[in-house]
Amino acid sequence: MSETASKALGAPAATPDAGRWKALVFIALAQLMVVLDATIVNIALPSAQQDLGISDGNRQWVVTAYALAFGGLLLFGGRIADLWGRKKAFVVGLGGFAVASALGGAATNEAMMFGARALQGVFGALLAPAALSLLAVMFTDAKERAKAFGIYGAIAGGGGAVGLILGGFLTEYLDWRWTFFVNIPFAIVAAAGAYFVIREPEGGRNRSPLDIPGVILSTLGLVALVYGFTRAESAGWSDSVTVGMFVASVVLLATFVVVESRVKAPLLPLRVITERNRGGIYLSLGLAIIAMFGLFLFLTYYLQIVKGYSPVKTGFAFLPMIAGMITGSTQIGTRLMTRVAPRLLMGPGFLVAALGMLLLTRLEIGSSYAALLLPAMLLLGLGMGTAFMPAMSLATQGVEPRDAGVASAMVNTSQQVGGAIGTALLNTIAASATTSYIADHIAGAGSRSQQQLVQLEGMVEGYTSAIWFAVGILVVAAGIALTFVNAGRPGSATVTGSGSGEGVADEVQVPVVAH
Repeated sequence: MSETASKALGAPAATPDAGRWKALVFIALAQLMVVLDATIVNIALPSAQQDLGISDGNRQWVVTAYALAFGGLLLFGGRIADLWGRKKAFVVGLGGFAVASALGGAATNEAMMFGARALQGVFGALLAPAALSLLAVMFTDAKERAKAFGIYGAIAGGGGAVGLILGGFLTEYLDWRWTFFVNIPFAIVAAAGAYFVIREPEGGRNRSPLDIPGVILSTLGLVALVYGFTRAESAGWSDSVTVGMFVASVVLLATFVVVESRVKAPLLPLRVITERNRGGIYLSLGLAIIAMFGLFLFLTYYLQIVKGYSPVKTGFAFLPMIAGMITGSTQIGTRLMTRVAPRLLMGPGFLVAALGMLLLTRLEIGSSYAALLLPAMLLLGLGMGTAFMPAMSLATQGVEPRDAGVASAMVNTSQQVGGAIGTALLNTIAASATTSYIADHIAGAGSRSQQQLVQLEGMVEGYTSAIWFAVGILVVAAGIALTFVNAGRPGSATVTGSGSGEGVADEVQVPVVAH
């Protein structure tokens, strides 16, 4: 491989570090901790609310404080990783996340809890892009990269469901505080391992001055966007604050794009997102996450409220989805990624997931787990795992070394914003369908038990209505992946530099995913 090609790939010309596979273990462990935290706290929330005397109106801030800090600061975190070095950002992020988790577990009132959650979000925004960009710069061989991103993609997809199981166990058999304390050993092991094992390739830092206007505009714009969707879920889409947040977000993010196109050292170089493949991946991943987040929410409620499952049993019910994701990511995706174009994994992957989602539109109160939920979850897991793996890899492929952190942050940003949209949008659709169903059928229910049955039927009607939308969203994600992502299979094509900037090869042959 030529020196120019290596430069364009973010790879050093030297032999890859011998400890990269050990490093992957600690990077994966950190990623698992961050993903677990997103769902584990949801299960602990009712118990924490009761202990700390948090009102119903304020309880959403346990989730929202984290989401706002994490989503709002991701681009800044990615840029800091490029500036400091990914290893340093990774270790600092882990340390900060552990301290914030300890504060959350020791919380004595709601203010301390909200503060701890916001602090977790701040350090998570530093940690997540650093983890993904470390993989991007350490694994440059096509087959090795496929395996590494297969493992990472499986954890990114399946970790949320593992969080449901672990959260259920900790809440049911120990105490809600352990859903925070459990992060501390994860963080210590990952930070110690990273410090001693990770050898970050030289010469990939971006030492340009920090783009302060870009930091302020992107952070405020993303916070307004995430908060707008979060508020829409509780206050409604026509609420004046909700509308105000969306308007502010559009203005701030539009101004951000204008500023980034003019400053000398932008926070987000527009070459990162205007490259066709990466743009398609950010968009299709965000849409897929919208569908997935809504599904986790509805299935959790369905299994616990309609079917009467305990938190632990609910967590175990999600295991087939995890198995499907791991199989799709580490077996199907990894084996085929070096043989076929990424779009031929992503498009069909999203369509298989849509088929699984389509099965769930047949959900009824008495639906059998084995006959309906099990095959649906397997298909969802297989499809998402197969699609996520090449998406994660290609999103950071071919970027200049100095942009690796920001490109990784954009992957996380599309997922975070997608999660906020999915929860709010699909929940609103479900609530509206449920209300309508109950209003139409409650009059015919004479006894109390019949009224309760109508309410349960209304809930299921709401879930299936929202799941139909999720099916459509996944089909659109598949269409975007098949249309926008035109990268060839590894070694099959000439790569054209994605930047308008310096340091990018104009045209080089490379033995990795070309674009």
